[in-house]
Amino acid sequence: MVYDAFVLLSFGGPEKPDDVMPFLRNVVRGRGVPDERLAEVYEHYMHFGGVSPINQQCRDLLAAIGTEFAAHGVDLPTYWGNRNWHPMLADTLATMRDDGIEHALGFATSAYGGYSSCRQYWEDIAAARAHVGPGAPRIAKLRQFHDHPGFVDPHASAVREALTKLDPDRRASTRLVFTAHSVPVSMARTAGPEGGRYTAQLEETARLVHAAAAADLAWDLVWQSRSGPPHIPWLEPDVNDHLAALAEKGITDVVVSPIGFVSDHLEVIWDLDNEAKDTAERLGLGYARAATPGIHPSFVSMVRELVQERTDDRQRAALGRLPTWDVCAADCCPPPARRGAS
Repeated sequence: MVYDAFVLLSFGGPEKPDDVMPFLRNVVRGRGVPDERLAEVYEHYMHFGGVSPINQQCRDLLAAIGTEFAAHGVDLPTYWGNRNWHPMLADTLATMRDDGIEHALGFATSAYGGYSSCRQYWEDIAAARAHVGPGAPRIAKLRQFHDHPGFVDPHASAVREALTKLDPDRRASTRLVFTAHSVPVSMARTAGPEGGRYTAQLEETARLVHAAAAADLAWDLVWQSRSGPPHIPWLEPDVNDHLAALAEKGITDVVVSPIGFVSDHLEVIWDLDNEAKDTAERLGLGYARAATPGIHPSFVSMVRELVQERTDDRQRAALGRLPTWDVCAADCCPPPARRGAS
């Protein structure tokens, strides 16, 4: 297959106050999220002037990828389309069609397998192509990258940097806490061809980041950013509950590393830099939050390497023998309507 473009696939976010509620309704369409929860999240966005940082982070990442491509001879024009806010993926594919693009490689800003983190991007692509109609470009989604050094190493470096902000005399009572977006337990069970892929990959990433950071700390994997009807079980413990449990055990300081995310978007800066930080202060815990990869050079290089895996004949042949080559198949990670309520 010859590819003639690259497209960044992301979540999207509001860029002014009037965008916030329409954006949130796009996010939760068909999920039964109560209006009270939307109003609560609306206020989170208004705390930052109604602007999510994620779109600018995508612009910055796309610019860095373009520079990386040019430096390494990857001759692909770059595009960007979102799931929930402008530029919407359907509009991007229409532009690509008009530019004569036929087959593109897509990079989703999520490292893990699962419905929301992988399968839904395939559905986004299919829906966008159907909207565009005849001539819509075909998009091949790049593989999951939870164990790629270009993702692991920036997280590890950020953990080491965060540790410098805590009292070294309390290192023996310091804990490393990895976080990721919580999902319904049913969704976690059905993630991947054989189930459990989302949590298994996150646990592997946590182990890899811990080893690469060379941190002499015990660590935990916990969850954040839960939403949805309260009667449906989600992955636990929540990071705030976990901080309280650690304080009861005599832990004095924590480094929180959001390995579930590729950039410091609103769920990171609100849930961790505000809510979890406030919880830690109330509990008397020293608190440092590690950064996400963003436009770290290793992360940007990783994107280029993932592209070259698909465009270089020798790399593509080698990749076919790796266990990480598999991505969500057509019949895995079933959408919410097929899962039931628990």
